[in-house]
Amino acid sequence: MFAVFTFVTLHMEFLITVLRFIWFLFLALMVFNLMIVVHEWGHFLAGRWRGLKIDRFQIWFGKPLWKKTINGVQYGLGSIPAGGFVSLPQMAPMESIEGEVDDEELKNLPPITPLDKIIVAVAGPLFSFLLAVAFAVIVWGVGTPVHEAVSSTMIGGMPEIKNAEGKMVTSPAKEAGLQVGDTIKEVDGMKIERFMGMTDSVMWAVLSSDQEVLNVKIDRPGKGEMSVDVDVPRPQLKKTEGNFIKKAWGWLANRPPLRAMGVSPAITPVVGETMEFGPAAKSGLEKGDVITSINGQDISYFHEYQAFPWKAGETYKLGIKRGKKEMAVDLTPQVPDVRPKDFDRTLTGIIPSRGGVQTIDHPNPIAQITKAGRSIGGMLKALFTPKSGVSAGHMNGPVAITGVYYDLFQTPDGWKKVLWFSVLLNVNLAILNMLPFPVLDGGHIVMASYEWIRKKTIPLKILEVVQTAFVLFLFGFMLFVTFKDVGDRVPKGTDPNAEENVMPRFLSPAEKAEAAKKND
Repeated sequence: MFAVFTFVTLHMEFLITVLRFIWFLFLALMVFNLMIVVHEWGHFLAGRWRGLKIDRFQIWFGKPLWKKTINGVQYGLGSIPAGGFVSLPQMAPMESIEGEVDDEELKNLPPITPLDKIIVAVAGPLFSFLLAVAFAVIVWGVGTPVHEAVSSTMIGGMPEIKNAEGKMVTSPAKEAGLQVGDTIKEVDGMKIERFMGMTDSVMWAVLSSDQEVLNVKIDRPGKGEMSVDVDVPRPQLKKTEGNFIKKAWGWLANRPPLRAMGVSPAITPVVGETMEFGPAAKSGLEKGDVITSINGQDISYFHEYQAFPWKAGETYKLGIKRGKKEMAVDLTPQVPDVRPKDFDRTLTGIIPSRGGVQTIDHPNPIAQITKAGRSIGGMLKALFTPKSGVSAGHMNGPVAITGVYYDLFQTPDGWKKVLWFSVLLNVNLAILNMLPFPVLDGGHIVMASYEWIRKKTIPLKILEVVQTAFVLFLFGFMLFVTFKDVGDRVPKGTDPNAEENVMPRFLSPAEKAEAAKKND
């Protein structure tokens, strides 16, 4: 009977996990595709307003999986989950994306004015921008979660980084003389307001810089403002070992490593989790507890907790804050029972909260839109700066974007984070579509402006060649970033049983008893 109960329980848990995955994936796809629909709806309404013939309205590219004709317009869902289109035969030829037009009536439609083309082309990015504004207003009202790990500007740690050979080396920041507790004010001329993010952040200043040596301005406790030069190496993609297929997959799926200064943000000592059977778990510490003191010594940041001289077997009194209640617990650190060779560190069994304390921010819509615009502008600038740490291999496609939404929906207050990310994404969509390249809306505007100024149309054969070339380039690039997106989610194949990959852990009482029997 117990075996049957266990079997049913396990299968129910698996079923719930699968249903949970499907539900969050469905939500992610719906939000992402809402943006595509709104963008294309802008083109659709502008085309109707200007009296253009509308042939098809399709979400996603490729052969339709579903289609239905209503009032002369074929609505459909494509088979390639990336983007969408409104087929307007009187605009520039788009057969390479939208498919061949067999209807002779559609081929012989009267020409439209350059102004009509410009209005229809602008309408898509305009609707994306308006959707971003709508999301920004909602975010302003409901707020968006912000963690200390994002908003902090103080150094809380200086972890080792990988060098060009893939070996772990001392943090460049530590080598240069930066210290835990320093507050970063400026990096390479960029004023710093936060640790992570695409604007005014330590991460972005380091990643986007084209300088080999970065000048870092800091405020050091007791010494005031000072300047330190940090030599930050440019990491290179480690070559994949193995046969041709493994090497090819490694080249396609692995992103270039990000340039890093080797610093992490200072955060409040919040308990994220406790190691099973570890000292913290035995002491009764719980997720969300804030550690305020050790043996009467006040602490404010987790790096102060880490730097404390813990000794195995000695008992310490921790002051903690649990909600509004303050209390004390006894904690006895230990060396883990299971650990890699030569690992002799004393652990307290506390896994810190990755983000630290979370607050709810209510940024006004103008600030949100401005930051989103600056982020995509900074990305484009860094992308076309040869010596920056940003390359095409760092760009994301539909798979990654859907993955971000999927991850956000699973976090506490995830829907608020989804709204904030949607502001950023829609502004990016509007700006990228206005770039003056064929196939994009900006390309249509450039070609229509040329026709308006020169008073003559661009020859159809030239348009077809140019459009097809850029369509092939676009699909090639989408395939390239999709490989990177998938590579981010595919396990890297490391052996968890290898000595260097063994995670430190504590044994349960039953495991200790079993180990004692074997030793006897």
